[in-house]
Amino acid sequence: MKISVITVTYNSEQGIGKTIESVLAQTFGEIEYWIIDGKSSDRTVEIAESYRKALEEKGITYKIVSESDGGIYDAMNKGIRLAEGDVIGLLNSEDTYEPCALQTVAETFEKTDCELMFADIRIHKPDGSSFVKKARLRSFQTSRDWNHPTTFVRAEVYKANPFRNLGIHDDYGFFLQMKSQNRKIVTVDKVLAHFRMGGASNRKNLKAAKKRIIDRYKYCYRINGYSRLYMIECVAIEAAKMILG
Repeated sequence: MKISVITVTYNSEQGIGKTIESVLAQTFGEIEYWIIDGKSSDRTVEIAESYRKALEEKGITYKIVSESDGGIYDAMNKGIRLAEGDVIGLLNSEDTYEPCALQTVAETFEKTDCELMFADIRIHKPDGSSFVKKARLRSFQTSRDWNHPTTFVRAEVYKANPFRNLGIHDDYGFFLQMKSQNRKIVTVDKVLAHFRMGGASNRKNLKAAKKRIIDRYKYCYRINGYSRLYMIECVAIEAAKMILG
């Protein structure tokens, strides 16, 4: 099995090094790694290029594309189209994998014959504290049970179902789409990645929170046939972010 990892970047010079180093540290051998850059104006591409020798010496196929795109999900779709692996994972800049992550992914797909898997993740807050967000499948669907950086999907499934590129939560919308298609999904009770808070999905202001509520409701739940009652879930998540951080 070959696993393709895609990192979408734009002016990410502060965090791209740690992300690449976490791919370099993997115990699994068959890796294809794509950097899909949105034509950064800082040193992102230069830093990414500086890791080429180390990655290739380890046997990792390493490719960098830097050009203008239509946003993060357009860039992700580009990476998915280009990927040649059997399974694809999306790792955002500044996020990192545990060294065992891809080995665990390969073993899970081979053992379960699943089409999509996701695992636990450790969330790092700006104040230096952290907590583990568990991966769960329950009858009541909530993004509190799902973790994008630990999500891996069979390539043919991703390629046939590109991100809709409608809102900020299109990754979660894709997950709900897979559930609605009755894809075989499994969870792994193990931390495979680290996520650092502070991006667009965590900005603490009412205007941004309102946009996230509408995007989640329209482009995740309603577009995939979920009840209007899920508006309560969307509001509750943003309220928790505002209160708890």
